[in-house]
Amino acid sequence: MQLLYVMDACNGDTSIKNSVVELQKGFESTKELLVYLLYFITEVAKYAETDALKKASKHLPSADDLNVNTKLSGNQLLWQIIEDASFVKAVEKVKPQKMLDAAILKRIYNKLVESNEYQLYINTQSRDKNNEKEILRFIFADILLPDDVFTSHLEELFSNWDDDCEMIEQLVSNYFSKPGIYNFQEIISPDKWEFAKSLLITTNEKQAYLLDIIRPKLQNWDEDRIAALDLILMQMGVCEFLYFETIPTKVTINEYIDLAKEYSTEQSGHFVNGILDNIHKELLAKDKINKVDFKQKR
Repeated sequence: MQLLYVMDACNGDTSIKNSVVELQKGFESTKELLVYLLYFITEVAKYAETDALKKASKHLPSADDLNVNTKLSGNQLLWQIIEDASFVKAVEKVKPQKMLDAAILKRIYNKLVESNEYQLYINTQSRDKNNEKEILRFIFADILLPDDVFTSHLEELFSNWDDDCEMIEQLVSNYFSKPGIYNFQEIISPDKWEFAKSLLITTNEKQAYLLDIIRPKLQNWDEDRIAALDLILMQMGVCEFLYFETIPTKVTINEYIDLAKEYSTEQSGHFVNGILDNIHKELLAKDKINKVDFKQKR
């Protein structure tokens, strides 16, 4: 959607080849963001040991300095992440350690230590698998994400944070539930990559035809006054109707309604819904929509 919008704004000056490259870069940025977040979480957990060493090495350490609890640095899930071979390779490539802000890391750790959840965790003698997972979830969802300094730090590092944040939250949550679930060298499956690339290329190549289908449905609307993004979304929707046979039309319509609500104007969701629904009915009547069951296609 974003790339098609850029291409439209550039009046065709951006080649489809360059756009496919940019699409690939976008997926790569998402992977780098995921790797950095997981790396930062592991560094927060490991900081318990760093904190203990620093306090114990004071010239005149207090009793509290000599008794810093390091339970978190031995968290079982933490070490599953650290020792995940795929994650290790990704860290070597992305080099998140070079992006790390030591002051923010210390800030986050101190906020964690002050929390009731952390105190309960370190004062529980046994290591329970669920508790090991929940404390890392707590660091991520309740300490990192609500912290304005940390999210500003992410925005400076990753221009895609605002767009990807909800998806990344889900990816991190899934990874905590099943560490090792991802191949960080191929964070998007070949099928999904082919779909994204095909949708980009096909929508661009069939633009004139797609607009010929859409324009009669605009009725009294002045096309120049319609949000450019709405037209892009409608083109993508009609493209899926016609050329992506395994995607149910209901799924297509709902997806583009959500995108219009999220990225365009307040009225866009209703507007895009009405136009796509109208076009869908007409294409069905003309027997131009031919869908197959995804499982049968495979």
